[in-house]
Amino acid sequence: MYSELKTIIEAAWENRELLKDNATQQAIRTVVELVDKGSLRTAEPLDLEKSLWQVNEWVKKAIILYFPIQPMRKMEAGELEWYDKMELKHGYEELGVRVVPHAIARYGAYIAPGAILMPSYVNIGAYVDTGTMVDTWATVGSCAQIGKHVHLSGGVGIGGVLEPVQAAPVIIEDNCFIGSRAIVVEGAHICREAVLGSNVVITGSTHIIDVTGSEPITYKGYVPARAVVVPGSYRKQFPAGEYSVSCALIIGHRKESTDKKTSLNDALRDFGVSA
Repeated sequence: MYSELKTIIEAAWENRELLKDNATQQAIRTVVELVDKGSLRTAEPLDLEKSLWQVNEWVKKAIILYFPIQPMRKMEAGELEWYDKMELKHGYEELGVRVVPHAIARYGAYIAPGAILMPSYVNIGAYVDTGTMVDTWATVGSCAQIGKHVHLSGGVGIGGVLEPVQAAPVIIEDNCFIGSRAIVVEGAHICREAVLGSNVVITGSTHIIDVTGSEPITYKGYVPARAVVVPGSYRKQFPAGEYSVSCALIIGHRKESTDKKTSLNDALRDFGVSA
């Protein structure tokens, strides 16, 4: 369907001289417009039941190539002033998105009808699905994929990624709760209905240790569906001695029958942990 656009983008990626060509610039702008409208995604689910996703590298390339073809310009809002290449997203009323001052989303980010942006920031290439709340001072980085009915609590940091183009973006699947000041970066994948407690840090190399069984099971960069996760630490030997290293602990799992709209506090309280 988008094979012609893909061919043009791939050619421009290999030969930046093509960025001077009007047809190439139009192709890049068309891709960014499609991403803005949600018709194209930098990563898309292949099988949500199995949490299988595909990264569309050529779409990420188009977003990267969008920067050099955009002119710098001054933007003003009353006494406030900015100087940048990127437009901001507009038309929220028509989009059916509630946006509280001073929420900001860049053009090229898709915000689905029914989403709520508290004072927060959503970067280009991101996808925020319906019913999701991006709470106060939360950030959604470039190309991050946020599912339906997700709650990104206050101060949550969702990392972005553009380069390297083969790197996977952060993925937060449907009905997840991400606790206050939690950080999810480096292409980490949080599967559906998972709950991250406050201050949990998930990177591509974080040890995510399931301690619910008789033996620990360790994941990296991946939180299984319906897992309930809190901050933890483990002891590690270094040349200078043994020290505590931060990790994340899976202390339980939400039942499949659990109300998906239950609050973060309630989900953690079931396991005797405060949010």
